[in-house]
Amino acid sequence: MRNHSPYGDEARPLSSKLFHLIYLLLIIFAVTPAVAQTSGQITGRVTDATGQGLPGVTVRIKESTGTTGAVTDVNGRYRIAAASGNTLVFSFIGFTPQEIRVADQEVIDVQMRDDARSLNEVVVIGYQSVRKRDLTGAVSSISPTEANRVSANNVAESLQGLSPGVTVRSSGAPGQNSQIEIRGVASFINASPLYVIDGMIADANSTVNNDDVESIQILKDASAAAIYGSRAANGVVIITTKKGKKGAPKINFTAKYGQQRIPKQWDVMNSTQYAATKSQAYTNSGLPVPASIGSAFNTAVNTDWQDLDQRTGNNQDYNLSVSGGSDNSTYLISGSYFRNQGVLKAYSFDRASLRINTETKKGRLTFGENAMLSNSNNYHPNRGNPFYDLPQLLPTVPVQSNGFITNNNVNPMGYSTGTADNGGDVTYAYNSLAVNDLSQGYNNYAKILGNAFAQFRVFDWLDYKFNVGLEASFDYNRDFRKNGIFSYAQQPELSYIDQDRERFRNILLEHTLNFNKTFGVHNINGVVGFSEQSSYRDLTSARKTNLTVLSTGEYLTEINSAGGAPSVSGRVAQDDRIRSYLGRLNYTYNDKYLLTASGRIDQDSRFGPNYRSGFFPSVAVAWRLSKEDFFKADWVDNLKINASYGVLGINTINSYQNIGLINNSPRAIFAGDAIFGGAYQSTLYNADLRWEKRKETNIGFDASLFHDRLSVSASVYNNKSEDVLVNQVLGQFLGNAGGNPPVNAASISNKGIEVEATYRNNNNAFKWSVSGNVTTIKNKVLALGNQGVGVNYIQQGSTRSQIGYALGQWYVLKEVGIFQTQDEINNYKRADGSPIEPFAKPGDVKFYADPNGKGTINNNDRVFNGSPWPTLQTGLQFNASYKQFNVNLQLVGIFGLTIYNDIRRILDGYQNSNFRADINPWTPTNTSTTDPRLGIANGDPGIANNNTPESSRWLENGSYGRIRNLEIGYTFGKAALKPLHVENARIFISGQNLLTVTKYKGLDPDLVGNGLLQRGVDAGNWPANRIYSVGVSFGF
Repeated sequence: MRNHSPYGDEARPLSSKLFHLIYLLLIIFAVTPAVAQTSGQITGRVTDATGQGLPGVTVRIKESTGTTGAVTDVNGRYRIAAASGNTLVFSFIGFTPQEIRVADQEVIDVQMRDDARSLNEVVVIGYQSVRKRDLTGAVSSISPTEANRVSANNVAESLQGLSPGVTVRSSGAPGQNSQIEIRGVASFINASPLYVIDGMIADANSTVNNDDVESIQILKDASAAAIYGSRAANGVVIITTKKGKKGAPKINFTAKYGQQRIPKQWDVMNSTQYAATKSQAYTNSGLPVPASIGSAFNTAVNTDWQDLDQRTGNNQDYNLSVSGGSDNSTYLISGSYFRNQGVLKAYSFDRASLRINTETKKGRLTFGENAMLSNSNNYHPNRGNPFYDLPQLLPTVPVQSNGFITNNNVNPMGYSTGTADNGGDVTYAYNSLAVNDLSQGYNNYAKILGNAFAQFRVFDWLDYKFNVGLEASFDYNRDFRKNGIFSYAQQPELSYIDQDRERFRNILLEHTLNFNKTFGVHNINGVVGFSEQSSYRDLTSARKTNLTVLSTGEYLTEINSAGGAPSVSGRVAQDDRIRSYLGRLNYTYNDKYLLTASGRIDQDSRFGPNYRSGFFPSVAVAWRLSKEDFFKADWVDNLKINASYGVLGINTINSYQNIGLINNSPRAIFAGDAIFGGAYQSTLYNADLRWEKRKETNIGFDASLFHDRLSVSASVYNNKSEDVLVNQVLGQFLGNAGGNPPVNAASISNKGIEVEATYRNNNNAFKWSVSGNVTTIKNKVLALGNQGVGVNYIQQGSTRSQIGYALGQWYVLKEVGIFQTQDEINNYKRADGSPIEPFAKPGDVKFYADPNGKGTINNNDRVFNGSPWPTLQTGLQFNASYKQFNVNLQLVGIFGLTIYNDIRRILDGYQNSNFRADINPWTPTNTSTTDPRLGIANGDPGIANNNTPESSRWLENGSYGRIRNLEIGYTFGKAALKPLHVENARIFISGQNLLTVTKYKGLDPDLVGNGLLQRGVDAGNWPANRIYSVGVSFGF
């Protein structure tokens, strides 16, 4: 296509002249400086502290705005043209840049100094900070800069793809917490890690403002996490918030606004397509066609339910902080506001927070606090799941109609209830737009989180610290229900309002002694301490029905305005205490040989009296080969191998599960209508209830190569969980009417490999780095406590957890094709001659059957068929900058898993639902399809028994690769900002979840799932939103 000038073709001669004129001026300006001064050749050699030549060092002229420069050769030598008065800048990764002014020298030799910031990077590992290079355990450090590039409801969501061994599962729902799994799942109940925020063990993932975070450390093995004992088996996430720094007050402001949409919708039929397809299904089964899709089909009704309930949502994130300090005192005060307006109507979340962090030094005493106050609001309907209901709803049914209005106040708004002809053709899915109006939920979470500390330097090598922490939350939940119905055959219910209030208090008291002493080539450091923590939670709830409705149709939502009888209840849901003694010892000999021993004794009130105290030890060793005299590889800066073993615990029960409870509510009526009270035992007493234990072995290495340009780390781990809690199946007559009691009886293993590598090239005007990580995890159930008697599995829906297989592995009927002829059906028999699928017809699904089984297809014919757990996880981050521009790219890849697509099971089951637009049903003239024949299950057992059961037909490849985030930014130069009295300023644009490559047919293969035992079930998972954002940041 011809490329026209925006000013017309007649402008071409003028624009051509301007081009040549500008080109000539650029040549003149480029030549002038060279004529104005005389350059000389400078040569020299760049070495490290030992006198070794450094290859690859960048040498440039500071005053030059171009790309003038040189790079040292393999011997560290360089040659550059420079004039008297120029300044040469020597830079190399891992070393402090050197600046030398040129006088009349012809030779300039430079010795580079190690950059202490690079070599001595400090990480927080729990009650102590150590140099990263001295770590003996598996610890991942996450850059908050990388994490904050994505728009996220919480800190956990922002970690996806940034660390090996860490699986993050997120929902696009506003305010929804993300789920983190570290090195696999080893429990049937709980896989969440322990969160430690500024030294406070707390449950505050969704309330911490991402912009307040200074560092994130993830402790993954026993050596790193044993200091947290009975709560660390699922890993530990340590979050440290920002502190003030010495200097004049600094004001920082950031703002980010983004618009979001769902990247994909279910492609379902419109009303005309649906009516024709469903009519054919009735005809195929020999049933009359309902009027709504036949003789009385209304072409004017064509409801696109997904479009009606979806919108362009937005994310807003604003942060303002003031920080500064003197030699003796520092402070940081920050405020933030975050809002997520969901892509579905009636869903939104907002959070406001305030943080104050201070620290003061008085001689040997240092004291301060880290305090946060947050208030969150979550708005959502309280019934149904739109991503489950919307695809099913029939396009032949309107959202509302006068025909649905009833005179008895059952459906005053006239919302449709899944049928257009009073039950002829129906769906049982909820009318999502009716739910938005009739069932309104609201949650308010107010939280205080913080700690105060006082630290006293006893000796130069010994510090005492007292730390007191508080987490307090005040939650209010409201469920407001109007008069009306929103699904077929729904029973009418009175309008009501529920109000629930919950108070939670978590208090921490700690005394610790930190020591660090060097004796010649020996260094000993570590910590010993005492900790006590108590948690208390109580709940109260109230309900009243028959709300007052004004003449305008408005409902009064104050509970006292309702006319029905009140219902009030309350209980103490949690009351427990844990007392601990902890210690860690790090020993280093000559910076070559490292030893770490740590442990914690926990005494927990939640467990039975026989196991109320537990000891959780670990030991680790490391050897820095690069320090040995025999190690002669000059290109290796640091090479360390390490190994560790330890035992961790996880306390997954509530405060009262070890106690036998009595229910005193039963009543009996005897002769004379006298009412007598009674009682029965609802839960069993278990004196042996105890922690789940995880025995962990880790072997790995860390290496820095080519003057810290390349860093590589790898670990091989083998974790075995013992005493895993399972619910023991017992008869209720034994006293467990309240449910099967938990017992410590199962065992699960997780094995895998982690590799992480980073390459940096910061020696030119164009600077770039690339980081990648790879994780493999293999999960297996080792024991279930049945001791060889009875069943050796736990069945839940379409999954089975069985000894020798992965947790929650798919256990379904296996589809082997579609019957093409009646003879094929008749000849499909078991070994005893019994028919396997006697009701099938040509076009029905054919399943694998155990030839030695009996009767028709049943649960005994199910087989293991894939796993919801990925075999390979990858992450990649690429950063590049040129002058004032920068770009960041984050990629995520998950491979080797299978997803059970329950939405497709409903759509392709042809019953009480809309259809996928691209189905291709079997017919006698269309036999090469994979979709079975159309039919109605009612009166057609072949359809009911063969085409709708839980089977491999609904299993799909869940592997995917995703552009997690792409950000492009521009940082303004200081010269341009100086007149504005602005210290720094940056603008950026970003795109999140821009592209997902997958074979999965659902909306999103990144699933939260339905609990640990049904992790890969997609029953309406809220997909990740595609977000386009623009942001700015200023510093004053």
